[in-house]
Amino acid sequence: MARTASIERTTSESSIRLSLDLDGDGTSSISTTVPFYDHMLTAFAKHSLIDLTVEASGDTDIDAHHTVEDTAIALGLALAEALGDKAGIRRYGDATVPLDEALARAVVDLSGRPFLMHGGEPAGFELHRIGGHFTGSLVRHVFEAITLNARITAHVDVLAGRDPHHIAEAEFKAFARAMRVAVERDPRVTGVPSTKGAL
Repeated sequence: MARTASIERTTSESSIRLSLDLDGDGTSSISTTVPFYDHMLTAFAKHSLIDLTVEASGDTDIDAHHTVEDTAIALGLALAEALGDKAGIRRYGDATVPLDEALARAVVDLSGRPFLMHGGEPAGFELHRIGGHFTGSLVRHVFEAITLNARITAHVDVLAGRDPHHIAEAEFKAFARAMRVAVERDPRVTGVPSTKGAL
């Protein structure tokens, strides 16, 4: 059974069309009008092996915040839909990823309980504009929106780093690699991987 989803989300601030395939090869086509975010979502697809198509537009003349967050909401909703009842998945995933001087760790549990622990970014990171459009504070907003709407638990920590671009990219790649493991089908798992019988 295909593990795919398509989401369309339109508000007065943004318009999002997003589709994904959990069993892909990392193919992506990303256009959010926020270039650095396109780069991060492309990296997410490549390293999670989740095929991802995103067409997004919004009031980026005011700020990138609405388009970035609303795209992440759609991504979370699509992940939840594609995972279905989560039967046969590994459920847990973790990864530690370097990018030059930066090092990030992500641990995820497709638990059905939305929770994000996020830390370690250096002081001032949240104020830095990466690529002129994407403020460092948006990294946490993206992970918050994904975890809440996909209903997953995630711990994302920056262990080292100086360059804001490298720090953000290491975080996205670590999250992607952790998700790659967590969403995989495990041939040894029968049914839902929980003693409760549901996730």
